Amino acid sequence: MQTVKIPVSIDPVRAASSQVSYKGMVPGKQLKRLNELCAGDCSDVAVSIECGVDIQGIVYLNGKAVTELTLDCQRCMTLFTTEVTVEFSFGLCKTEAEIDELPDAYEPIECNEIGEIRLHQLIEDELIIAMPLIAMHENEDCHLGKQDIVVGEIEPAQEERPNPFAVLEKLKSK
Repeated sequence: MQTVKIPVSIDPVRAASSQVSYKGMVPGKQLKRLNELCAGDCSDVAVSIECGVDIQGIVYLNGKAVTELTLDCQRCMTLFTTEVTVEFSFGLCKTEAEIDELPDAYEPIECNEIGEIRLHQLIEDELIIAMPLIAMHENEDCHLGKQDIVVGEIEPAQEERPNPFAVLEKLKSK
């Protein structure tokens, strides 16, 4: 497998029949949606993709993408950098029936109107899904991680009040 620039789009059927593999970089500046979600620019994404046809005749794309993102810590509101790694395995589907029959090992993917898959968009989608829901430092690295934050006061447990139906219980026993 040689290191190449990852193409913006590929024809998955042609790539699978040739068993094409890509290993290279996707420039972080081209991933506009991912950059909008980050506090700073994301670094270039290291990507490796393998195309092929499995035993069942399913055209697949297996791959891995790794990048570093600069995010705002939601606990202390300072910037921090985190590595996001995502592994993916897609199976090409042309109809709804094929999507239903696709093995669980694959996520379904469809070609666009000219029969291609936009790899940069696919990688960007996977990285967005893999981002942390609540971005935070590790406790030992966070400025506020060691401090307990209290919002409001918790009142101590009150004494147990007498049961208002106890009077009825007495009448019932008479």
